[in-house]
Amino acid sequence: MCKRAVKKLTINKLFKLAVVVMFGASLSMSAIAKDVVKVGFVYIGPTGDTGWTYSHDMGRQFVEQRLGDKVSTTYIENVSDGADAERVIRRLAKSGHDLIFTTSFGFMNPTLKVARSFPNVAFEHASGYKRTKNVGTYFDRVYQPRYLTGVIAGKMTQSNVIGYVASFPIPEVIRGINAFTLGLRSVNPEATVKVVWVSAWYDPAKEREAADALIGQGADIISQHTNSPGPVQAAEAKGVYSFGYNADMSSFGENTHLTAAIHNWGPMYLAKTQAVLDGKWKSTDVWAGLEANATDLAPYHPAIPKDVIELVERKKLAITQGSLHPFSGPIKDQTGQVRVADGETMNDRQLLGFDWYVEGVVGELPK
Repeated sequence: MCKRAVKKLTINKLFKLAVVVMFGASLSMSAIAKDVVKVGFVYIGPTGDTGWTYSHDMGRQFVEQRLGDKVSTTYIENVSDGADAERVIRRLAKSGHDLIFTTSFGFMNPTLKVARSFPNVAFEHASGYKRTKNVGTYFDRVYQPRYLTGVIAGKMTQSNVIGYVASFPIPEVIRGINAFTLGLRSVNPEATVKVVWVSAWYDPAKEREAADALIGQGADIISQHTNSPGPVQAAEAKGVYSFGYNADMSSFGENTHLTAAIHNWGPMYLAKTQAVLDGKWKSTDVWAGLEANATDLAPYHPAIPKDVIELVERKKLAITQGSLHPFSGPIKDQTGQVRVADGETMNDRQLLGFDWYVEGVVGELPK
């Protein structure tokens, strides 16, 4: 989420997301209303990464701006998975925090472990799938704008080779690659996607090297599921178009950054925090999308033709209204086998378990 996105939030959009957050089956945790809520955030990277952690910290600041002296926030950055995460989460819980957001997939088990020792603290884990009475999960359907960036790539590529810098081969990342590829090939069936895995969420040097390697292999557009602007910087240096991720990275690719699939955590964080203030917090699984302003596209670069922008906006509206789903069939895998039949759509359980590439992705998926 970029600063510009924060300014564009409206009360209606905020209300819509709050409804999404509080809707659905949940696990109750007894709570009472509070005058001031103390909220902690645990970050995998630095707040200055201009990507994943930056977007979460903008969400934290949004909560502070909206709630003022009703909230006190703390954040700890550059926390690694495993024992380090458990130590940090436990420290926040012991120091009187009422609500703790753990903002990386690898924090899932440490969050659950700490939560068992602090049943009166509410925990929210980003991108996870394990919940308990006092641990909820949340994410955004960022695969939706990823699909749209794929449409732009399909219309603008000349080489029909797109490079994709990826972090780890977990379902979340594979889902993004597949969504991008399906958008790409929906308008350009000849185009393909080459993936380079860097085995890191945030490593600017490795990310940039991966992008350089892809450009050397003929990619004329670079996309990414990593957290630094390294791939965008590599593309800018080579005069190749790029898509950032997590937040608007155009400042690192003034001439070549086309747009980015971005997160907008602010309204979700506000709704969760307000629920704790009101004594109404419950453990839920939230997966909100474009319809709730939880995710979006960064501003378009002037290099994108007007007719392409109009096409993308039509598709964006169709996704928002529910008439277009990026993972509706027919969908084939790399071998040509039909995995999703015509007229069918993948359900959330299937999307959360992605372990295969769609047709159009080049190379084998790491095991």
